[in-house]
Amino acid sequence: MPAVKAANPRDVFAAEDWRAITTVSRWRGIWLVLHGWMVVALAAFGGAAAWDYHWLAGLLATPVVLAILGGRQLGLSILMHDGAHGLLHPDRKTNNWLGQWPTGAATGSDLFAYRAYHLTHHKYTQQPEDPDLSLSAPFPTSRDSLRRKFIRDLTGQTFYKQRRAQFAVALRGASTTAHTVGRFLALQAILLTISLLVWGWTPFLLWLAALATSFQLFLRIRNIAEHACTPTGSGDPFTHARTTYAGLIARATVAPYWVNYHSEHHLFMGVPCYHLAATHRLLGTGGYHSKMTLSPHYRDVLAQAVN
Repeated sequence: MPAVKAANPRDVFAAEDWRAITTVSRWRGIWLVLHGWMVVALAAFGGAAAWDYHWLAGLLATPVVLAILGGRQLGLSILMHDGAHGLLHPDRKTNNWLGQWPTGAATGSDLFAYRAYHLTHHKYTQQPEDPDLSLSAPFPTSRDSLRRKFIRDLTGQTFYKQRRAQFAVALRGASTTAHTVGRFLALQAILLTISLLVWGWTPFLLWLAALATSFQLFLRIRNIAEHACTPTGSGDPFTHARTTYAGLIARATVAPYWVNYHSEHHLFMGVPCYHLAATHRLLGTGGYHSKMTLSPHYRDVLAQAVN
């Protein structure tokens, strides 16, 4: 099947607007990576402080801490995704390092393998050749099925299944996967060392618990929101992905770093994440919102995902 039709930016934007939204900053990508890790540190050490203060305070704080940590872990994955598009930094080596180590390695991803896979997703979005079609094709599904998926995420079953499969491939000698696992373990060792030197085991255990639970849930919700229940095989590029409006809580959890503007990203994948909101406003000014798949919030998306 032919690749999906692309939107022509010259038909949509004034030249100066297009230059503005496609300019890759030398510092904003670096700042976002630092921001993600600063939030991780504040949440992990804040959670540890709550446990040290009193076990009940720790117990009450932990769900909030896991939500914040899982949201930033998803955020680091989103920044790795921007790195796969060459949008974290204008210097290619710097971009690739940012996408490979402080972002990709945090959640066990390889920038280069992801880049090849993900660009195929862009080329064949919602077509049979789309490697991500399995993430959206099962929807809508039953409430019981969605509930079971969420339970598997929050009980660590999804994390265990994915890591077990990844480690098994690495042990069989697949070099790319082995290097990915090596970077993942190396970064976890660094985080554990910092945790032990500064506070003890608790910050690292909170990080690991979030990686196994809330991150998996938020990642699933993000995947559902991006393409589930959108038209397949459509020739209109404005319908291939969904943009979901996100409030403060959503931006802290399931929609970090403007990932909720997914329709804009698919329409114009050369736009860095920090310009996607401006892109959305420009599309609205141009009268394109009526052509796009838009949802008012993530509750609406999940309601569409069940039958």
